Amino acid sequence: MTLDHSSIAFILLCSGLVFLMTPALAFFYGGLERRKNVISTMMMSIVSLAIASLMWVTVGYSLSFSGDGSIIGDLGHFFFKGVSDTTSTRHLTIPDSLFALFQMMFSIITVGILTGSVVGRMRFKPLLFFIVFWLLLVYYPFAHMVWDEGLLAQWGTIDFAGGDVVHITSGVSGLVLALILGKRRDFDRLEYRPHNVPFVLLGAGLLWFGWFGFNAGSALAADSLAVHAMLTTHLSAAAAMFSWILLEYKENGKPSLVGASTGLVAGLVAITPGAGFVSTWSALLIGLMVSPVCYYAIGMVKHRLGYDDALDAFGCHGVGGIFGGIVTGIFTTPDLALDKSNIGLIYGNPRLFLVTLGAIVFTIVWSAGMTFIIIKVVGLFTPLRVSDKEEAIGLDDTEHGETAYPTFMGLDS
Repeated sequence: MTLDHSSIAFILLCSGLVFLMTPALAFFYGGLERRKNVISTMMMSIVSLAIASLMWVTVGYSLSFSGDGSIIGDLGHFFFKGVSDTTSTRHLTIPDSLFALFQMMFSIITVGILTGSVVGRMRFKPLLFFIVFWLLLVYYPFAHMVWDEGLLAQWGTIDFAGGDVVHITSGVSGLVLALILGKRRDFDRLEYRPHNVPFVLLGAGLLWFGWFGFNAGSALAADSLAVHAMLTTHLSAAAAMFSWILLEYKENGKPSLVGASTGLVAGLVAITPGAGFVSTWSALLIGLMVSPVCYYAIGMVKHRLGYDDALDAFGCHGVGGIFGGIVTGIFTTPDLALDKSNIGLIYGNPRLFLVTLGAIVFTIVWSAGMTFIIIKVVGLFTPLRVSDKEEAIGLDDTEHGETAYPTFMGLDS
């Protein structure tokens, strides 16, 4: 297929936007965490920029997008061997190297998401080891199974921009990490409050901006599908933000900026698997519906079950991703479906819906099981948690020897 310069320019821009999402996530998570842990939290988010990038060039792209295995690829593109700057072997209008660059950014942000569950108590060194093996055993297999005609694609599941590959895997893995590490020292005794709400909004706003590249860019061309994906992305985020504000009026009598920011992120998560497959009215409905689902998962389910998902990576990304996959199986329209017989439940064919449920269950089980094995093995060689004293002092000082606010003296309450 002939390369198209407008599509090349568009995907270059989208790659930059997806890259921006990781520093944006660092601000979002950093603002939500306590001030004595803000640097540690942001470091956990951005370290994937280094690790995931290097691993992608060496083995990640090859294991994700080469070979014909059902579970994972081969090493045919080891160190980007045969990845051309001038031609496409994937029948796209962009070169293979640009496709690889764009997909690299997805692996980076996915790792950053899961770290939100364990901030404030996990040591940095074991996290580095965990990231390496998690990419090898969770992310690369799912990228291959869903986006490179692997097992789940053969089942007939669809995932436009990463609801399954990015959000369910990271959210579920974050929950398992939180359960294994245990609760923070003051979890049941102290109310945790965001230390910098403007940071939260800055991060959420940049995530919204970057998400246009995340979803629209997944069309992999500057075409009408990219336009549609960008429109549905924006509408879902706006509707979810509005829905969350209404919920806070109902439950608390006052809306919060943190709530509005969380709501828009939930809307972005929910539309991701179906951004290019559902109609605009469906996108509005998805955004309106996801906020109550995530709101009560964060506000009620977490506290009743007693797990400490510190920054609600599971409550927002895991639950939102699961919800997004389900509604994609319901609302995928025949006009936009990849296979005109593989359409949403409301259009008369239950197959896609049932396959989607099966794929979600498979993803949950695989992600949880592999995460459990990886972190248990890592824990055999190095302690996973900081000491109680180090946690009380704060991880910024004990893990990194830095402080975000030099004039601040004393501990957070």
